[in-house]
Order: sequence, then C-alpha cells, then structure tokens
Amino acid sequence: MDLSRFFDNEFDQHEAVVRATRDALQEPFAALVEVCVASLRQGGKILFFGNGGSAGDSQHIATELAVRYVTDRPAIAAIALTTDTSLLTAVGNDLGFDQLFARQIEALGKPGDVAVGITTSGKSPNVLLGLEKARAMGMAATALSGRDGGGLPGLADPLLIVPSVITARIQEMHITLGQMLCGAIEIELGHVEEPAF
Repeated sequence: MDLSRFFDNEFDQHEAVVRATRDALQEPFAALVEVCVASLRQGGKILFFGNGGSAGDSQHIATELAVRYVTDRPAIAAIALTTDTSLLTAVGNDLGFDQLFARQIEALGKPGDVAVGITTSGKSPNVLLGLEKARAMGMAATALSGRDGGGLPGLADPLLIVPSVITARIQEMHITLGQMLCGAIEIELGHVEEPAF
C-alpha cells in the first residue's frame, strides 16, 4: 500500500467535498439556524438523532449546545435521542428498532420543537419514522444527509444534503455543519458576539 498516495487522496476528497458543500448548502444552513433559533426563543428544544456515526454526531452537537460551545453562557435546550440505553433497548425489544426515535419524539417532543435527523444515506427507517412523527406533532422536521437524500426530500425542511456519495466525507461535513450550527445559534441568541470577519 502506498500510504503517501492514500493520505493525499483522502485529503483531496475531503477538500473537494468541503468546496462542494460550501457552494451548495449556504441557504439551507441559514434556514436551519433560523428554525432552531425561532424554536429556542419560544421555549422549544432541539432533538438530534441518528444511527452509528450519526448517533455520535447527535450526541456531540447536543452536548455543545446544552453545555457550551465558544464560551460559558446559559444552557441551550438540546437532547440526543441516542443515549438512554434502557429506553433504546426497550423500544428495540418491545416495539421494534424502526420505532426507536419516533417513540422518544412522541414522549419528549412538543409542537414548536425541532427534530434534526442525521443519516448519510437518507434511508434509515427509524430516522424517517422519527421525522414523520415530528411533523405529525407540529414540530419542525429537519435533516442532514448525503447522496440523493433518500426518503428525506419532501419530508425534512430544511434539508442539508452533502454533495457526496462517500460516507466518511459526508460524516465529516455533518460534524462541521453541526458545529457551525452551534456557533451560529450562540451568536443569534446573543450569547457570543458576532466575529468581525
């Protein structure tokens, strides 16, 4: 294996997807920030969920909001629906894995909250059902995805589809967009001064 070539190729792919994502997603990103800020200002919360690496991203982003991102400030209401092992195993065992997020949204969500589903393919049944439940309850159903968005177009709005078919590159953009979301929310809520660019 030529590790130097592998190394360079990975960075070339990453840089290409960064450029494509920057070109494609400015408007839907701004829309996602607006939806989240509007909910938070009205006493709502943001619920993040996904499987595998997307579960990790959900926990990462929710933690940045609930604890701190740039600086100490009041807590921001955010929850990852991927952390309660008793609940996750009970739903999986009793109701089926497809209901993993829909059941939690039914229990914890309320009209005006924001559901953020994260799925690189857009085809995860439990993410799609979670977003369907969120919409039915009067929540904002939003998502981060990749490839062609799978079953998310027409379901999630705003929908941020990373323009790539490579799972690793999509995941890299998801955590970048997630951290950008945290930073923008802090600024919009007045917790952090807008940087002078």
